[in-house]
Amino acid sequence: MKKRALLSVSDKSGILEFAQELEKMDYQILSTGGTKRFLEDNGVAITAVDEITNFPEILDGRVKTLHPLVHGGLLAKHDDSQHQSEMAENGISPIEIVCVNLYPFRETITKPGVTVDDAIENIDIGGPTMLRSAAKNHAYVTVIVDSADYAVVLSELRGDKAVTSPETRRRLAAKVFRHTAAYDSYISNYLTDLTGEEYPETLTLTYELQQSLRYGENPHQKAAFYRSPLGSDFSIAAAGQLHGKEMSYNNIQDANAALQIIKEFKIPAAVAVKHMNPCGVGTGSTIADAFNKAYAADSTSIFGGIVALNREVDAETAEKLSGIFLEIVIAPKFSAEALEILTQKKNIRLLTIPFDGTKQDKWNTVTVEGGLLVQQPDTFGFEDADIHVATDRQPNEQELEALKLGWNVVKHVKSNAIVVCDSDMTLGVGAGQMNRVGAAKIALEQAGARAEGAVLASDAFFPMSDTVEAAAKAGIKAIIQPGGSKKDQESIDKANEYGIAMVFTGIRHFKH
Repeated sequence: MKKRALLSVSDKSGILEFAQELEKMDYQILSTGGTKRFLEDNGVAITAVDEITNFPEILDGRVKTLHPLVHGGLLAKHDDSQHQSEMAENGISPIEIVCVNLYPFRETITKPGVTVDDAIENIDIGGPTMLRSAAKNHAYVTVIVDSADYAVVLSELRGDKAVTSPETRRRLAAKVFRHTAAYDSYISNYLTDLTGEEYPETLTLTYELQQSLRYGENPHQKAAFYRSPLGSDFSIAAAGQLHGKEMSYNNIQDANAALQIIKEFKIPAAVAVKHMNPCGVGTGSTIADAFNKAYAADSTSIFGGIVALNREVDAETAEKLSGIFLEIVIAPKFSAEALEILTQKKNIRLLTIPFDGTKQDKWNTVTVEGGLLVQQPDTFGFEDADIHVATDRQPNEQELEALKLGWNVVKHVKSNAIVVCDSDMTLGVGAGQMNRVGAAKIALEQAGARAEGAVLASDAFFPMSDTVEAAAKAGIKAIIQPGGSKKDQESIDKANEYGIAMVFTGIRHFKH
C-alpha cells in the first residue's frame, strides 16, 4: 500500500517542489481546495480528501477534513494491533506525512479597516485540528507547518530507511504545538480586545525569535531577543540597522530607554542614555543644535552611550557624533552625507526607526520570580497633568517651558529621580537613589553653577522640605513635583521663603 501525504497550505512557497519529490517517492498525495487545484494545475496527481471520506466539502469550505477517515489515519498507532484492527474494520488508511499551514489570521487583523467578519472567516479550524492530531502522533507521523522544513524532511526520506528520524519528528511536532498555541493566542487576544476585558483570567503572549544574542546582561548569561509580531511599530524590534555590529542585550535595553524619552518631544530633540537612564537631553531649532545641548548636558557620561534623535541626521550633526565614542545612534533617517561620515567608524551601530509609527504596545510587562506584572504604559506627560501652582510666586513663561521639559524627562529616570534643567536642556540628573534628597544633591552637584536660575523636577512628592532647601541653596527658581505628601505645606512654606515657584501635577512617575 502506498504511503500517503496530506498537503493543505495557504502559503504555497515550496509546496510544488515538495509534492513533486514525494510523488517521485511513490507517495499518494491527498489535498483539498486551493492547494489541490494549484498542484493539479502544475501536473501533480492528487487524490481529493472528499474522495477518501465520501463526504463533500460543505459550509463554504468550513468543513473539509474534519472526518474520522482523516483523523483516524493521523492518530492511529502503527504498531498497536487494536488500532490496526479498528482501522481495517472502518476502512481507514494511515497518513504518514501532514503538511499544513493556516489561514492568515494574524495578517488579516493587521489590515486597515478589517471587519470582525473578515477576521472570523480567517480563523482556521480544520488546519489546526489536523496539525494537532499529527503532532500528537509524531511517533509515527511527520508533521510540517513551516516550508523551511521541507528540505530536511526530503533529505531524510531519501536516506536508506526512507523515513524521518524520531528526533526530527519530535522537533517538528514541538514546532507545530508552538505554532498552534501562537495562532490561538492571536485569536483569543483579538476577541478579548473586542469584549473590552482588561485583565482576563489567563494571559497568553506570543513572541517570535528575532535574534540570538552573544550573551545577556553579563557574559556568563545566555540571552535572546524576541519580538511581538503585533507589537509597536515605533520600537527597537522594528528598527532597521544600517551599520555596525549586531546589537547586544544591553544595547537593546538602552536603545529602548532612549526611544521612550525621545517620544516625548515634537520639536528637534536629542537624548543620550547610559544604563537606561538619560545623561543628557537637549532641544533646539535644528537637530545639530539639539545634540550640542544633549552633549553639553553631561559630556563625560555620554561616552559609550546611546543617542536618539527625532530628525534626520545631517552632515553637520554626523560630524559632531563622529567625534565621540558612541555605541548606537538612532534616528528616523540619515542623509547620504551623514552615512558617509558615520560609517567610517566601524563599531558604531546606526538604527532607523519609523517615527511616524502609530501602533503602540498596549501593556508594559515585567517578569518576577514565578509571575508577570502587567500595567498600562506611563504615557501621562506635562499636558496631561493637573497643573496647580502651590506657591505665592507663579512660574514665568521660560520657567514653565523648563518645567515641562523636566517633567517629561524625569518620568524616564529610575526612582528616586530628580532632574535639573533649563528650557532646552538637562543640566543634572539624579537617578536611582534610595532617598529623594540624595538624588537632588547628585543632580544639583552635576548642574553646578548652571543650577542658578534653573528648575528642578521630581518624579514623586517631597516627604519633607529638605529637597527644597537644597534646591534653593543651588539657585533653583522653580520646582515641579506631584504633591500629595502629608508635609506638602512644609515644602510650600520653604519654597515661599526662598521665592521659588512650585508646581504640583497630581501625577506620580515612579520608575523601577
